Amino acid sequence: MTLDQAPREERTFDAIVVGSGLTGGWAAKDLCEKGLKTLVLERGRKVEHGKDYTTFAKNPWDFRYPNGRTPQDEIDKHYYKQIRTGYTVNDQWNHWFVKDDEHPYTEVSRFDWIRGYHVGGRSITWGRQSYRWSDLDFEANAKEGVGVDWPIRYADLAPWYDHVERWMGVSGSKEGLPQLPDGIFQPPMDFNAPEKAMKAKVEGRFPERRITIGRTAHLTKPTDEQMKIGRGTCQSRNLCMRGCSFGAYFSSNGASLVAADHTGNLTLQPDSIVTEIIFDAKLNKATGVRVQDAKTKTVTEYYAKVIFLCASTLNSTWLMLNSKSDRFPNGFGNDSDELGRNVMDHHLGVGAQADVEGYDDRYYSGRRPNGIYIPRFRNLGDGGTKRGDFTRGYGYQGGASRTGWQRLVAEMGFGKELKDDISEPGPWTVGIGGFGEMLPYRDNRVTMNPDVKDIDGLPTLKFDVTIRQNELNMRKDMQASAEEMLAASGFKNVRGFDRPYGVGLGIHEMGTARMGRDAKTSVLDGWGRVHAATNVYVTDGSFMTSAACVNPSLTYLAVTARAADHAANALKRGEL
Repeated sequence: MTLDQAPREERTFDAIVVGSGLTGGWAAKDLCEKGLKTLVLERGRKVEHGKDYTTFAKNPWDFRYPNGRTPQDEIDKHYYKQIRTGYTVNDQWNHWFVKDDEHPYTEVSRFDWIRGYHVGGRSITWGRQSYRWSDLDFEANAKEGVGVDWPIRYADLAPWYDHVERWMGVSGSKEGLPQLPDGIFQPPMDFNAPEKAMKAKVEGRFPERRITIGRTAHLTKPTDEQMKIGRGTCQSRNLCMRGCSFGAYFSSNGASLVAADHTGNLTLQPDSIVTEIIFDAKLNKATGVRVQDAKTKTVTEYYAKVIFLCASTLNSTWLMLNSKSDRFPNGFGNDSDELGRNVMDHHLGVGAQADVEGYDDRYYSGRRPNGIYIPRFRNLGDGGTKRGDFTRGYGYQGGASRTGWQRLVAEMGFGKELKDDISEPGPWTVGIGGFGEMLPYRDNRVTMNPDVKDIDGLPTLKFDVTIRQNELNMRKDMQASAEEMLAASGFKNVRGFDRPYGVGLGIHEMGTARMGRDAKTSVLDGWGRVHAATNVYVTDGSFMTSAACVNPSLTYLAVTARAADHAANALKRGEL
């Protein structure tokens, strides 16, 4: 007998976690380790760590087309929106992304919703850049009168950042910058020669600007605890999106779900689409969830004392919007009418690139899965960094490399000439691209579209989200500052760029169920609990009240860890 056929008592748990990606895996780990019998429901297929990384060990010639390129007719049929990132559609890893014809959505204005439905979710394909927020970020809304005030500050999350970094492993370098707090780091990855020169020249010319190596969730010196669950040192293959059988980068599959399973308290159920949160108006709390089997379409209810929504920002919001009742006619917990609003991302695709001369005798070993990082240096609260044309700020990611033989593909060389050419590495190039903060705009929103159904027969989302003048002004400075730093480094043929951008392209969708101090203007409280149903926690990107300019995943994980601890203690006290 399967779980969906079992009697109610066997379908009842201490906790239910919706989603098995980055935050879902972490919620499962911490809840299970605290003794809670936990059910993790994943809408996608089962993926076993290592075993199901089907392209992990393939050679370039094992794919249908060069570099794993997917044929255009397949892109046109299945991946016409997922292709917008420029890297998502490739036979090396296209099995980690949804097919757009099976999972459609509607765009009033362009929105790039990049998704993967399977155990582990986007923790298999995330960029792994891991940065702490500072009080500059948590206080900005209140100081500027933008959106609503965060109900937490850096001090509330600092011990949880410690907890997450120590366990998952983040390599990086301490810099002592107030706008980018240092963390608990494993040894940093190395700069190459042009990057070292760039660091010296830029920091000499612009004292307020710092160049550091990226802080990334890759193990460079694994701890005993990390090795005990099967994780190892990063091998510098830079094929991370195929899945990492070494367990070197942090994923749910290779780390948090493994730890959760070791407790004996985890039940993981794939192919389980959570369609509704069950609310008991008399008890004033959620009692469980309604689940549609992805294969059979049968519907089953599961019950728990506490529920964590970790399905990713837009899927958790979809679930809440779809959970209507007499108590919540506009969606679960939506008394404030803020559910689905304030959609944010990081705007990118703007910066500069250049040619590097004078290092033809230098190369590097391996393929470092990381780059340089230039932390925010605008609007830091002092006169020297203040801008009058935009608020908030941005950082840069990028690096220098040698182009290698791929530069010759366009020439379609053959025979002796090709052999001679590929025996020498190509010229050095360098580039930096900005990640800019996007403000929360209330009319940037997603709504339900019952007229367009997905492959499971469920309603879909409609997006009406754009960047505004503040972000457009910021982009001008992002390009200009990138150009001046590359020029100051002595690089040649500096050329700025500002490419077409659609919100969502940063794959950092945030907001839609924001935290706040007042239930009238927010969906969640400072613990990530739904104001109107305090046994439901939402700890993926939905809770974000503003966006900052750094990659948000570390903050998602810290908030999840803090919420799991709060929920477990509340259960012990009999409050849930």
